[in-house]
Amino acid sequence: MPCQIINNSHFDVAEIKDLIQDLHDFSQKRLGFKKPPVLNLVSDEDNKSPLGKTAHYDPNSMEITIFVDGRHPKDIMRSFAHELVHHCQNENGMFDDVEGQSGDGYAQSNPHLRKMEKEAYLQ
Repeated sequence: MPCQIINNSHFDVAEIKDLIQDLHDFSQKRLGFKKPPVLNLVSDEDNKSPLGKTAHYDPNSMEITIFVDGRHPKDIMRSFAHELVHHCQNENGMFDDVEGQSGDGYAQSNPHLRKMEKEAYLQ
């Protein structure tokens, strides 16, 4: 089942739409998640700093949000791959006991979330 892409940005997704689907399909086979996430591509005028937010995963809605302004398509794909690992972690129940433990510095202050973040970077 393909990944639903919702483009709420100024980015022309046509150039990487097939690559997104290919990466989704590859990751689904390799990681073993069952349900496809929804991918939201967004523009945020207040998030254009070189150190701005790149992406996040919402385990409740199973949605990946990627901030695309000023980013190279390879970097967008790298963020998508990282968030797909979080999606798999969610299906495996790893987000079950982390309600209310997100926000600034979450990965540094919670050992379980730190381990999950490390796994997403490594895979």
